[in-house]
Amino acid sequence: MSLAVYLSFILTCMIIESTPGPNMAYLAVLSASNGRRAGFAATLGIALGLLIIGIAAALGVATLISNSNIAYQALRWGGIAYLLWLAWDGWKEEPENSPVKTNTPQAHANRKYFRRGLIVNLLNPKAAVFYVAILPGFIAASSGATVQAVTLTVTYVMVATAIHSVIVTLAGTAQKFLEDQKRRLIARRVLSLALVIIAIWFGISTGREEL
Repeated sequence: MSLAVYLSFILTCMIIESTPGPNMAYLAVLSASNGRRAGFAATLGIALGLLIIGIAAALGVATLISNSNIAYQALRWGGIAYLLWLAWDGWKEEPENSPVKTNTPQAHANRKYFRRGLIVNLLNPKAAVFYVAILPGFIAASSGATVQAVTLTVTYVMVATAIHSVIVTLAGTAQKFLEDQKRRLIARRVLSLALVIIAIWFGISTGREEL
């Protein structure tokens, strides 16, 4: 793989990840309502999800998802349902045992957001399609195709994580304003409605013709 091809792949990743999508929207909503720590925890979950899907693509699983309408739609509707569940979870008043109202260790809360970031990304079929439709175009025909695929996958995860970290940092600036309990409740409900919109947008953007 030439340097020019590699740099063009990085540029392609930056453009794709800078385009608003479920990951970006979820991280912005989460960081604004729960702070940067929660956002960065979810970012790590998303990064792991991208890496898992990349490995799956190398094993041919992503190709199956891309070519099977049943598998694709199962992931798609699973993602929509999960985003709607997150919206409902955010709409409810914070329980008395929530990390905000108790001395629950921050690490425990971070693990929750890490899992959510991972699940949101694994249920996004567009990630699998990227590895099947875009990544192969940058692999030179040679005996080192597997090494190239792994290199490009890791590169994509790094670029995506960097962009997601910027989003979390910017969105997290709103958390101090939300330290007041009433403001936080209002913000949680407004952002929950935003998650509903994201779920609808996700459903529309990932829809496709029957195979």
